[in-house]
Amino acid sequence: MYRDSSEKQRVVIVGAGFAGLWAARRLAKRDAARRVDVTLIDRNNYHTFPPLLYQVAAAELEPESIVYPIRGIFRKMPNVNTVMTEATGVDARNRLVLTDGSPIPYDHLILAPGSRTAFFGTPGAGENAFGLKSVEEAVSLRSHILACFERAAMEGDAIPESLLTVAVVGAGATGLEYAGALAELVSGPLALDFPRLAKHKARVILLDAAPDVLMPFPPRLREYARQRLVKMGVDVRTNAQVAEVKPDAIILKDGTSIPACTIVWSAGVMGHELGHEGAFTLGRGERIVVTPTLQIVDRPEIHVAGDTGLPGLEKIPPMVAPNAIQQGVHVARNILRILDGEAPEEFVYKDKGSMVTIGRSAAVAAIGKREFTGFPAWLLWLFVHLSYLIGFRNRILVLLGWAWDYLFYERSVRLILPNTGSVLHICGTGAGDRTAGKNDRSGAGNTPGGRAGAPGPAS
Repeated sequence: MYRDSSEKQRVVIVGAGFAGLWAARRLAKRDAARRVDVTLIDRNNYHTFPPLLYQVAAAELEPESIVYPIRGIFRKMPNVNTVMTEATGVDARNRLVLTDGSPIPYDHLILAPGSRTAFFGTPGAGENAFGLKSVEEAVSLRSHILACFERAAMEGDAIPESLLTVAVVGAGATGLEYAGALAELVSGPLALDFPRLAKHKARVILLDAAPDVLMPFPPRLREYARQRLVKMGVDVRTNAQVAEVKPDAIILKDGTSIPACTIVWSAGVMGHELGHEGAFTLGRGERIVVTPTLQIVDRPEIHVAGDTGLPGLEKIPPMVAPNAIQQGVHVARNILRILDGEAPEEFVYKDKGSMVTIGRSAAVAAIGKREFTGFPAWLLWLFVHLSYLIGFRNRILVLLGWAWDYLFYERSVRLILPNTGSVLHICGTGAGDRTAGKNDRSGAGNTPGGRAGAPGPAS
């Protein structure tokens, strides 16, 4: 499998998320293009922008505005070939990436498949809770919430409490942002759409086992975020550990039962399944253990970037977009160093800060030792997320969607798609609708994990 040094080296990248995309871009530059041929594989033909998935699920943005065709990104980069296939494993001995089609040979391999939702062994969570890790899940969640309101409109006065209750598990960035977006959705557009439900108050409940929301943030920002959510009507419950998830209720460790037909799980992420299927050494969170240079021990030709890797560093970087982007660029540069006969360098994460939006005109941001709240933090959040979006068209669409919502208090994407039939059995049907897209085996990296990121969206 070794090739003559005068030939171009074959670099295969698994996953077109933040890490894989930025690695491919670096290897497509002029100094690298003459030395390497890149094959980028992903189970989808598009790159997803995960930080805005929650806005798709809250009927704020169309899914098409946060995805971009992979082939369009690399159209003018002739040394990059994209393949739509699913990575199912790695034959490290023969240097092959195993797929649902033909194996793909490599000289250097970059694994950047992203992460998956972690349910921490909670009974019923995987079957009865929605995730927010893919476009399919976001659309399914949006449709389910709207269908619950449609069913409630048919019930007359005998509306079950659970039907208009949304419980969000996990008060990190994703959970907090989604709870705020939902509160605005149900108190604004849906209240106008369903005036007959006015006396049946819809509820948004945010749960977390931790003692406060946004635990990685400074205390002042956490307090601001909590107060803002409460003011918006969100029922925030901390020190609330989930013991079981049923189709129409959440059971807490203290025995409390919370009726809810819509349960959203944003409590954690774990490494991609490819770590198991590649027979690699796994560490905390089932992430692939790698050296400080982001290489696999005894397999220096395999590099791991993004959420799926666990680097042997004194301080483990957060699972956010800036980290994934930095790691993607780093492993690409290391491959070029190896081709030049130089030793690979250790990865050093440069923390650019964190930010979270809390509904209309409010956000929190921590950048270095500086803390921002309210409207200035919200403007900063808007600017950063627009700058990280791929494609001018997507930036325009997202900006127009935000402007429409801001000026007219309107959500234009209140659509139940696809229409799965009658809404009569929408609550209590279990996994059928809720698992759509959740357990996809993304040899893709389009479902990257943890959300508290910036100045750059989370990965």
